[in-house]
Amino acid sequence: MQLPLQITFRHMDPSPHMEARIRELAESLDTYSTHIMHCHVVVSEPDKHHHQGNQFDVRIDLTAPGTEIVINTESRDNPAHEDPYVALRDAFKAVRRKLQDYEREHRLDVKTHAIPPSGWICELSPAENFGRIRTADEREIYFHRNSLVGGQFDKLVTGTEVRFTEEQGAQGPQASTVHIVHAP
Repeated sequence: MQLPLQITFRHMDPSPHMEARIRELAESLDTYSTHIMHCHVVVSEPDKHHHQGNQFDVRIDLTAPGTEIVINTESRDNPAHEDPYVALRDAFKAVRRKLQDYEREHRLDVKTHAIPPSGWICELSPAENFGRIRTADEREIYFHRNSLVGGQFDKLVTGTEVRFTEEQGAQGPQASTVHIVHAP
C-alpha cells in the first residue's frame, strides 16, 4: 500500500494478535490491486452488555484513485461474528470482491456487447427459401428463411434493413439470427 495502514479498536482493548492478522489481511490486498492508497480498519465490540457472546463489527475504508470502498459488517444477525477473526475474514473478503470489480473497470476489462453487423436485403428467393444481405462493405451474405427471427420471410422485400450474426458456412459466410431493423 502507498500509505500506511490505520487500525482502530473501539469499545475493546487493542490486541497485538488481531492487529497482526489485520496487517496480514491488508497486505494481501496488494495482490488484487497496486492502486490502494489508504486503508483504515475499525474493529468494534458494540454490545458489551449481552449475556451471550458479543458480536464484532468491522469497518474497512479503502481508498484507490477515483474511488472509495467502504465495507461495514454490522453483524447483529450473524452469530459467527462472535469471533472477531471471522468478522475480519468476512469483511476482507467483501473488500477483495469490491477491489476486483474496481480493477476490472480500471483495466476496462468489463464485458461489452458488440453491435451485430447490419445490412440490407438485396436478393430474395422464396421458392428456394433463401436470400442475401448486402453489407456496408459491399459483401453479400447468404441467409436461410429459418434464420429470420419472427418467421415472416414471405413478407420480406428487398431494401429491408437487418441485423444479423455472421458465421462461416459450408460455402462461405452466412447469416444466422437475422432481425429486421427497418422495412422500406
